[in-house]
Amino acid sequence: MARFSLIPKEKKFAALFEQSAHNAVRIAQQFKDMVHTWENLEGRLGIISDLEHQGDAITHQIMAQLHRSFITPFDREDIALLAHSLDDVTDFIQSSADIMILYKAGRPTEKAKELADVVVQVVAEVEKAVLEIHDHIDRERLLRRCVEINRLENVGDDIFRAAIAELFADSTDIAYLIKWREIYEHMETAIDRCEDVANTLEGVALKYA
Repeated sequence: MARFSLIPKEKKFAALFEQSAHNAVRIAQQFKDMVHTWENLEGRLGIISDLEHQGDAITHQIMAQLHRSFITPFDREDIALLAHSLDDVTDFIQSSADIMILYKAGRPTEKAKELADVVVQVVAEVEKAVLEIHDHIDRERLLRRCVEINRLENVGDDIFRAAIAELFADSTDIAYLIKWREIYEHMETAIDRCEDVANTLEGVALKYA
């Protein structure tokens, strides 16, 4: 009778999730640097787009591994959800950068810089949380990471609401208003997807740790 080992599968998934989370950290930092410096825009966007493609490739590897694994470290649905939530984070960061340049939105606002700062902070916490699912899961440590991600998501919500209020209060240029509202929405959605990651990991902690 064939035997299936849990440990090699665990290590394979853990390594892929670590790569995905680290890739999200890299793309978030590149995005923040672009927003704050507003220089070498095409070069920055090229790096960000390359990282987004790398994220897609890692997600495909996770899903391929999932389809050929008989035993998985936790529920297959949670693995798929975690993979896609991490991928969504990079997708929305990339789309935020892309539409800034595509729309010729102009130099980023102070609120955009604040949101970019939160993106970097929350994605860094996501990486730390993902690292907690290696080998033995420490429920309390993982839940603390999830709480911090949720806190930062709330900070992002506050900045987003203030940014939209400021935009409508100060702008008489309808095109400018529409452009920046969409950019803010994409940035806020990237932060929201980090909360999706936290929610999945919280469920894993409660079910398996």
